[in-house]
Amino acid sequence: MRTKLPLSRANIAYAHDIFMAAVSLPLSLWLRMGLSIESVPLDFIVQSTALFAIIATTVFLPMGLYKGIWRYASMNDLIQITKAVTLAVLAFALILFVISRAEYLPRSLPIINWFVLMALLGGPRFIYRLFKDRHLELVADNNEKPGIPVLLMGAGDEAETFIRAIRRQPGAAYRIIGVLDAKGGRVGRHIHDVPVLGTPDQLEMIMRRLGADRPQRMIVTKSDFNPTLMKKLLNLAEAHGMTMARLPGLTAFQTGVGDEIEVTPVAVEDLLGRPQAVLDRPAMRSLVAGRRVLITGAGGTIGGELSRQIAALGPAEIGLVDSAEFNLYSIDLEVAELAPDIARQPHLADIRSTQAMSAVFTALKPELVFHAAALKHVPIVEDHVAEGVQTNITGSRNVADLCREHDTQIMVLISTDK
Repeated sequence: MRTKLPLSRANIAYAHDIFMAAVSLPLSLWLRMGLSIESVPLDFIVQSTALFAIIATTVFLPMGLYKGIWRYASMNDLIQITKAVTLAVLAFALILFVISRAEYLPRSLPIINWFVLMALLGGPRFIYRLFKDRHLELVADNNEKPGIPVLLMGAGDEAETFIRAIRRQPGAAYRIIGVLDAKGGRVGRHIHDVPVLGTPDQLEMIMRRLGADRPQRMIVTKSDFNPTLMKKLLNLAEAHGMTMARLPGLTAFQTGVGDEIEVTPVAVEDLLGRPQAVLDRPAMRSLVAGRRVLITGAGGTIGGELSRQIAALGPAEIGLVDSAEFNLYSIDLEVAELAPDIARQPHLADIRSTQAMSAVFTALKPELVFHAAALKHVPIVEDHVAEGVQTNITGSRNVADLCREHDTQIMVLISTDK
């Protein structure tokens, strides 16, 4: 049954095209002559129609019109149709001229017939694809579970492919709020009804405008953004409470009706602009495995990556500390997915508070502490010196004092900004 079904559909498509070819000739003649078509002998019209249908039967099959699937009709299919129609019309005009000098037919008929047959062959294919796409979009719209609201960075081909895939996918994991354009040339326009809202520099204004419908994640769609822009985007995403991920390149996209385009975390190489240094995994595992580990600033860019890396090394328990509730919630969920068997202690706490951090140390009794919490954006810290001193100096001193008080074996101070 499975081997016969595609052949059957190809035969139906073939019969459809031959029928349309037969219809196209008298229709073209009527469009050209109107009521004057009565002056053309009926038997000549019938014979010409039969001849054109036979030519179409001979031309269409070897031109590869039936290798494509109507559900995925594309520009390549249109090109094949154009070649087949052009060849059929030229062959018909030449044969008819040789046989009868085409005495009853207007000289413009082949041109009109070309356009009519293009519409009759291409139209149903693209209408069928549009119907199927709209049907899947309606199914996705009626899905009860809303996806995570996301903002796309990059208004190019990758974004268009991702938006189209999401719209076809019932129960999609993401709901696309809008798109950011790095250069701003497409701001105010739409990609499949998704608005291009602005540039990265306008993100704060965009977030205010979105209000309660603000995105939770920024997805970078292009693979050729330079490291400087990637760092800027990471900082912007973090400042507005968004996590950040990226799409694979266009050639890595999965194909097929049921497949999903995988969204992956932003890699270190994206920020460095060079290959990532190879780490001594066995030594790291021997340091972390089976021990209680505390990470401050766990919801930040560096702290989040530390949390993911350490969770994969098999600690006995992992403590996550952050003063931002959403960032803490996000990294806790991510660590739970990465290492579901490892005990976790998420703590919403400020390292500047000795009392809050003392409670964290008492609850976890960490053997290793990775201190990543800091105010690290120099221009902002320069304008808020007191906050910088309290966090980077007083906060770090609090963590160090508590490590000594609770006999922590190792404290690792992350980032020279502190």
